Parts: sequence; structure tokens; C-alpha cells
Amino acid sequence: MRDAAFDTPGSASTLSRSPVVNDPLLDVRSLGFSAGGEKLLHGVDVAIRRGSRTLIMGPNGAGKSLLLRLMHGLLQPLEGAILWQGGRMNASARRAQAMVFQRPVLLRRSVIANLKFALTVRGMRGAKRADKVRSALETAGLSHLARRPARVLSGGEQQRLSLVRALACDPELLFLDEPTANLDPASTAAIEALILDANARGVTIVLVTHDAGQAKRLGEDLVFLQDGTVVETGPVETVLTNPRSEPVRAWRDGRLYLGPNTQSLNNYPGRKN
Repeated sequence: MRDAAFDTPGSASTLSRSPVVNDPLLDVRSLGFSAGGEKLLHGVDVAIRRGSRTLIMGPNGAGKSLLLRLMHGLLQPLEGAILWQGGRMNASARRAQAMVFQRPVLLRRSVIANLKFALTVRGMRGAKRADKVRSALETAGLSHLARRPARVLSGGEQQRLSLVRALACDPELLFLDEPTANLDPASTAAIEALILDANARGVTIVLVTHDAGQAKRLGEDLVFLQDGTVVETGPVETVLTNPRSEPVRAWRDGRLYLGPNTQSLNNYPGRKN
């Protein structure tokens, strides 16, 4: 995974790069994106290892969800390239991916109908589809709710349905955008268990989270964004416990990072302790 880290404490003047991942499943190169005349992402380099669990973290507005949508092909980059197994991103590559959003996107149908629809779109019918649906319901613990309208489920149940619906399509790569935001601990644990089980079966995971505890429970590789650029990458535990960049140190310590040429609000001369 490529790394652009602020090595000098309090300064963004020194950049270093880690070794390039050999044959990544998905490779983001010099990615840039603008909207409304504002540069939202610039010079983003990320390599996703096949079979890995990659966490994308950073403060609000850093570009995490935007990066996820670009990698999944929901938006087109204005600069740079996104490669799938070394080649161009195309319809076939996107069919090998799935995405679960922070707010579940469910049809106005029953739980079982949501699953059947997703599999039918993928060309699956008959006994194979029925087996997939049954397995997904059992895996999510939703068999007893199969005929219930999906949109009346609890938040945790809806997110479990969204997740097993995505996994039922057998993706090679699964994107998750804060899938446990605002969920209770029991629902969070259930979602995390499904994610780890999917990864153990070979699904590559890319997950956005604000939760350092979740990052340590689920992550292997960490990509940290600040102001639309990658400031540090590396093993999750290493980056979170011994960060090399000032933005990550500020985030870890609960300080507000305002940029290399400004002071932290925590150190503002008028601040009362």
C-alpha cells in the first residue's frame, strides 16, 4: 500500500512512500476529484491487497465516503486512474464488487423479496437462488422475519439484511461505509461478525469508520485521509498507536488539526484551560 506520511512532527514538508503492494486487487493512482470548483480529493494513492481488510479513516470532510464511491465506480474521477487487477475498471469489474451504505438502501418489499430481487438482477433463479436466499436469512438471523416489510425492521436488522444481500451476490470486494454508525453494541457485534466471516471466506474488505476500537477489531491495513489526501498508511495497530503524521496524532489525541501552517485550537492563545 502506498504511503504519503508527514514524517516531520508538525510539518507537512517531508513525504515518504512505503513499498508498493505487488499485484493489488484494486489500485488507486493519483486520484483527483473536484465539485463546485472545490478540490475534494487530490493525489490519492491506495492499493488494496487481495483478501485484506482495509480501513479508511479521517476526520469529517476528509473525503472518505467520496473515495469509497469513486473506487466502486459510482462516480468518475477527474484525475488519475482506478485499476482492477491491473486493468481498466469496467462493468465486469463492478459486478465483482458490492457496497453497503451507512443508511440501508432497501426496497419497499419484504425481507425475502429484497434478497430475491438482488439475486435475480445478477441472473440467479430457481433452486440456486432459493438456496442463496435461505442461507442469507439464516446467516443474518432473519429467517423468522422473512415475510416482514424490510423497511419496518430495526436499524440493526436492516443493516444485517443489507450486508447479507450484498454478500449473497458473491463479491470479490465489499465496500462498507460506516455500516455500524448509530447502532447499539449488540447490532454492531453482529455486523462485525458477518464482516469477519466474509473475509475469512476470501472477500476483500474496504471499510470506512470513525471508531478506533472497530478499526483495531476489524482492520489490517489503514488509510488515513486529511483534507482530501492520504497522509499516512500502514498496519492499523502501528498507525493508531505510533502515528508518524501530525494529522493522525491530532486525531488520536482528540485535538483539532487545522493544517501545517495553523495552530491546533487546543493550543490557541485565548483558550482557557
